[in-house]
Amino acid sequence: QVQLVESGGGLVQPGGSLRLSCAASGIIFRLYVMGWYRQAPGKQRELVATIRSSGSTNYADSVKGRFTISRDNAKNTVYLQMNSLKPEDTAVYYCKANGVRGEYWGQGTQVTVSS
Repeated sequence: QVQLVESGGGLVQPGGSLRLSCAASGIIFRLYVMGWYRQAPGKQRELVATIRSSGSTNYADSVKGRFTISRDNAKNTVYLQMNSLKPEDTAVYYCKANGVRGEYWGQGTQVTVSS
């Protein structure tokens, strides 16, 4: 059974930082492209960042220079370091694993940026 479990969300003030983690089980982690997506209230889910097993990354323009995605294939975990957070970053953040055997989503973790 495939499981993606996110953690690290919470309430942070504008300009603050958070680090999200997503622990995967039930998949051969190194074979999957891992990604972070987010969905704000009333909006569609959008891509935040992806990372291939090689370490190649891709970011949404809105987070470039502020967010960093990384992965540890030995720990089956992908991370999202979020710095200089803005109120518009408020959303539920989801982890996604995408591979030849299909795609899988985590349950999401809430990030709220507010003073």
